[in-house]
Amino acid sequence: MKTFTLPGTDIVVPNVVLGLMRIGDMSDDAVRDLVGTARDAGITFVDHADVYGGELHACERRFAEAMRLTASEREATTIQTKCGIVREGPYFDFSYEHIIESVNGSLAALDTDYIDILLLHRPDALVEPEEVARAFDELSAAGKVRAFGVSNHTPGQIELLRRHVTQPLVANQLQLSITHAPMIAQGVAGNMQAQDQSVVRDGGVLDYCRLNDITIQAWSPFQAGFFTGVFFDSPKYPELNAVINRLAAAYQVPPIAIATAWITRHPARMQVVLGTTNAARVAGAALGSDLPLTRAEWYELFRAAGYVVP
Repeated sequence: MKTFTLPGTDIVVPNVVLGLMRIGDMSDDAVRDLVGTARDAGITFVDHADVYGGELHACERRFAEAMRLTASEREATTIQTKCGIVREGPYFDFSYEHIIESVNGSLAALDTDYIDILLLHRPDALVEPEEVARAFDELSAAGKVRAFGVSNHTPGQIELLRRHVTQPLVANQLQLSITHAPMIAQGVAGNMQAQDQSVVRDGGVLDYCRLNDITIQAWSPFQAGFFTGVFFDSPKYPELNAVINRLAAAYQVPPIAIATAWITRHPARMQVVLGTTNAARVAGAALGSDLPLTRAEWYELFRAAGYVVP
C-alpha cells in the first residue's frame, strides 16, 4: 500500500481509504471483517460523517461498538469524519454551534478523545467564515481535532475559508471516477469551443488543490455518475470495460484494481475513498494502490470512458 504524509500535517496516510457510510445495519462480525480486511491490505484510514446511517452518528457508533479499538489500534488508525449537513432540513450549517455540537457527538459516538481529520461536508451558502474559524480554533486548542479540510468545495469557497481559518485546509473530498472526471477532462480539452468537456465547472479545483497542497480524496470512485450505478459491466460502457478487463488480465488483478489505479496514478497524489461493504472488493481495490499504469494505458482508459483527447 502506497503511503504519504498528508501535507500540512504529520499524519502518514494510505492512498486508499475505507469509507464507512453503509455499515449502519451490519453486524459486529461483518464490520470487523470489513475493517480487518482493509487493515490487512494496508488501509489504516477510515472515513465517516455525522449523517451516515439511519440516525445521527449511527455509522460512527456502529464502528466503535464493533471494533472497540485498543489504545494502540486507535493510534494506528486515521479517523476522518465530516459535519455540516442537516439531513432533516435538508440544509447545511457551518455555524460555530453546529460544528462544535457535531464534533462532540462524533467523539462520543466513535468513543475516542480526538478526530484526526474533520471535513466540512458540503458548502453552506450561508457560511460565515469567522464562525468556522472560531470553531476550528477551539477544537484544535482542545486537542479534539488534529487537522481540518473540506468536501465538495470550489477554489473560491476554500479561499473564503482560508481568509479566516488559521489551520491549513489539508483535504478536499470530491466525486471522481474514470467516467466522472470533469476536473481532469476540462484541462485536457481546454479552449476547445465545440467540446462540452472543455467547460470549467469547478473553478479549476484540481490545479488549485495541487498548487495549495490540498489532498483530493476521490469519492464514488467506481460510480458512472451521481449515484447512477457502477460502470463495471455496464452496457453503457462496453469499450471501457473491455479495456479494464484486458488490463486486469495483463496485470493479474481484478478490474476494481485498474479503476483504483487510474486515480492513484495521477501525480496529484489523490486518495481513493471506497464505499463498498464487500471485503473482497476492498482487498481487490487495494491492489490498485501502487499499480504502475503507463501513460498510454491511463489515456486509453480515459478515451474509452468517452473523453476527448485532442
